[in-house]
Amino acid sequence: MTPAVPLSVVTPAVPLLVALGVAVAVDTAVGEPPTRFHPVAWFGSVVGRVDREWSRPRVVGAAVAIGLPLAAAVAAGVAVATTATVAAAVVGGGADRLLGTGGAGWLPASVVAGVILSVTVSLRMLLAVTAEVVASTESDPETARESIRALVGRETADLPPSALRSAAVESAAENLADGFVAPLVGFVAGAAIGTALVFGAGESVAMGGSGAAVGVALPLSVGVAGAVWVKAVNTLDSMLGYRSKPVGGASARLDDAVMYVPARLTAACLALAAGPTGSVGTLRLASRWVREPSSPNSGWPMATAAVALGVRLEKPGRYVLNPAAEPPTEAGGERAVRLVRLAGGVAVAVAAVTLVAAVAAVALVAAVAELVAASVVAGWTVGSAASLLLARSTPGVFEQ
Repeated sequence: MTPAVPLSVVTPAVPLLVALGVAVAVDTAVGEPPTRFHPVAWFGSVVGRVDREWSRPRVVGAAVAIGLPLAAAVAAGVAVATTATVAAAVVGGGADRLLGTGGAGWLPASVVAGVILSVTVSLRMLLAVTAEVVASTESDPETARESIRALVGRETADLPPSALRSAAVESAAENLADGFVAPLVGFVAGAAIGTALVFGAGESVAMGGSGAAVGVALPLSVGVAGAVWVKAVNTLDSMLGYRSKPVGGASARLDDAVMYVPARLTAACLALAAGPTGSVGTLRLASRWVREPSSPNSGWPMATAAVALGVRLEKPGRYVLNPAAEPPTEAGGERAVRLVRLAGGVAVAVAAVTLVAAVAAVALVAAVAELVAASVVAGWTVGSAASLLLARSTPGVFEQ
């Protein structure tokens, strides 16, 4: 019996890893595109039209929370799938044979998927703004107050330099979860689902041509759609998720659910980045303060950063994390930038390993299921043949 999806025909891990590498490379080298060319800004302009008074704000808010992220995800997935199909028809499999993956036109699709994914992740800008704020808190506090507006929404006019640094470190840790780890989680989850669909589709994706294009495109398309969906949900929450905006209630609750896993994974990445030997102790100590912020998720990365850096992080009148320590100095703020950068690298490594593990797990499950099915068919065939032989060898048994 021919395997449902031979790895020599479709190897989903390779295109997925290339897309992840392209995304990280683009964000590291280029950063975010100008606002007028930024898809997230386009999405934000659509959300801005919803941000007004409605006669039934909760109904509208629920429709927005469901519909807008889904529409963005579908658009991204279709773009990747279209690229894969066109590449399979026009480019052919030359690059695939060269790289030994066998799927038709996967490289252009991986590049497009990586570029789209790069728009959903934002680490370079986060690190740059945080470093700028930290560097200017003592020498030019007014510049620091101006720059930090890109990170926080709190009033900063009367904050001293130490409080400005605290706000910058808190925001860097929280935005690592929202703006980097969460889209990666969405990409990995979507890719795993797409890979499962490929293996579940059977031999239709193992026959070359358009079938192979589907086998390559599906994990990439669903993976990118997952990342875009998460980014859209987070953008909705950042624009509408306030108590003063009834239309944003559904978006805020959805974001709380979506960020549950990424926030905790980010805390683990920060703890590992601070030192693998003490990571468990860092998380255990940080767990004392994770519920201090009102958000059910943001406390995890912020408290972990506070413990890992050995500093006190505070939002006046709202919460204090690691209260026995001193507020971050300028050197402490610089260490925070390095910590967040390293934690981002840890997150990428975890995403890559998880992608490979997910593909292997799906392949194993598919192989076992196929083996079981083959065994059942073989057993039924043998049983039927034995019954037929027995009936033929005992004539007259049923004659009276």
